[in-house]
Amino acid sequence: MMNPVRHLYIHVPFCQRRCAYCDFNTYANLEHRIAAYVEALCQELDSYARQLGRAPAAPPEGTAAAPLTRAALRPTIFLGGGTPTMLSLAQIERVLQAADAIVPLAEAEVTTEANPGTVIDEAYLRGLRSLGINRISFGVQTFHDPTLRVLGRIHTAAEAIATYRQALRAGFTRINLDFIFGLPGQTLAQWTQTLDRLIDLAPEHVSLYSLILEPGTPLHRQVTSGSVRVPDDDTTAAMYELALERLAAAGYAQYEISNWARAAATSGDQELPAGACHHNVAYWLNADYLGCGAGAHGHRYPQRWHNVLGVEDYIAAVRQGRLPIAETSALSEDDLFEETMLMGLRLNVGVSYAHFRERCGHDLRAIYGATIDELVELGLLTADAVGVRLTPRGRMLGNEVFARFLRERTTSEAIRPSLRT
Repeated sequence: MMNPVRHLYIHVPFCQRRCAYCDFNTYANLEHRIAAYVEALCQELDSYARQLGRAPAAPPEGTAAAPLTRAALRPTIFLGGGTPTMLSLAQIERVLQAADAIVPLAEAEVTTEANPGTVIDEAYLRGLRSLGINRISFGVQTFHDPTLRVLGRIHTAAEAIATYRQALRAGFTRINLDFIFGLPGQTLAQWTQTLDRLIDLAPEHVSLYSLILEPGTPLHRQVTSGSVRVPDDDTTAAMYELALERLAAAGYAQYEISNWARAAATSGDQELPAGACHHNVAYWLNADYLGCGAGAHGHRYPQRWHNVLGVEDYIAAVRQGRLPIAETSALSEDDLFEETMLMGLRLNVGVSYAHFRERCGHDLRAIYGATIDELVELGLLTADAVGVRLTPRGRMLGNEVFARFLRERTTSEAIRPSLRT
């Protein structure tokens, strides 16, 4: 039997309508295939449960303090999409029962993404909570209704706020609200109004992402043709800086480039805030994880893989009694070094020496000492007795910092045989 995994991603690719900016593996108008998909998904989960067994229990309370390593995280299950809330409660229960054989529900942070336009009512939210889901993430994107229509979202600002309040009444305390800035026609004044309403709602967790125009999406075509305009880079940067300032003043701690959680008064600079999403932190710590569902990605060093994309192809593969893997890629030791740095530096706590050694089996400075010293000299990185992290300026120039770790590896053949996972 293979070693268990502690982090599980489950992809639900169905949407009522595909958003104009989305390039995820999602499909509209396939509601009639949800039941067959859920059956296949449970079979895939059962296959992995037989191979892997069950993940160990969560770490004791208080182990998430610095230095942060993978062992400090709770086991996690994350239902993403697409729109998981297009599934009925009975269907979600089946999926979670199958997932429980891999990652124990009682021990885990269990998150579902949700579109405010597909959440039926407060009773549905209470049902989600009763099934063991203890964290929910709503894709709000903006509180400006005309922009929501341009994006192809099926909810209004008022409906998003109402759904958030329903989730509170349903017993959810761990709620994330997702927003995008740099949207078509968005002004700094509109973004300020969105931040004002967000802060008034006071969710425990906030995710803010800069719009990425993905080739092949309707929005990319509209911008390329000139029929839609987006803010320039300077305005988008000003929106991000305004968010940094306003959220900090409202009592939120930024713990990753795009993520904030309410800060406890006793939180230190080296700690994750209590409301941090452990599933996403697992990605940033370059942890192994299992991905199930159409198009889902998995990572178990020294390999990563992704499943077939199409819903019908996925269902057919599982019915044939095989794992629906489309492609597997081998990862080298250098890949492990690079990805551990590039992902970990997204966290405000950075990459600790303890984490790098625990993940990579080597001393961080033995691999990247010269690069670290140069970036410290440039004011882009801070190094202390715990580890290394981006400075505020380094976060604004993150791509430049990350590039240094890609092109200035100092791996020697002499240390390769001691690799540890």
